[in-house]
Amino acid sequence: MRRETRQTESIMSKPSKEFLSPKALPPPVGYSHVAKVNKGTIVYIAGQVSSDASGKLVGEGDFETQVEQVFRNLKIAVEAAGGTMTDIVKLNSYLVAEVDQAGVPKLRAIRDRYLNAEKPPASTLVVVTRLARPGWLIEIEAVAAIEG
Repeated sequence: MRRETRQTESIMSKPSKEFLSPKALPPPVGYSHVAKVNKGTIVYIAGQVSSDASGKLVGEGDFETQVEQVFRNLKIAVEAAGGTMTDIVKLNSYLVAEVDQAGVPKLRAIRDRYLNAEKPPASTLVVVTRLARPGWLIEIEAVAAIEG
């Protein structure tokens, strides 16, 4: 009985997720190298784009407006699964090549308003030729770890 209690206490004392950036890896800027999930439900969120609930493109040709819509859509998706934006542990972002790389800091600024900038998720940014629909400039998919 005592051993079971210690094991339960040990499990309960662990945070549900940890964000790590080992010193032996290059210093990350706005992301963590590792997201470790210790407990919870894993939720996979399909790539979100800059379309509204009716499917209409939001912010045609306007990168910042599209990024804002994508993060609004991510928020709706993670909340539908019972989580919050702080539950996101991994982001994969796909940016079309026509977007000026000077726009990346704008992407980070918007992302930091939605996510925990102190403990950001593990992230990947990929530049692609195009996305599935003309006019989309960015698509972001996510993985969340929701306690409960």
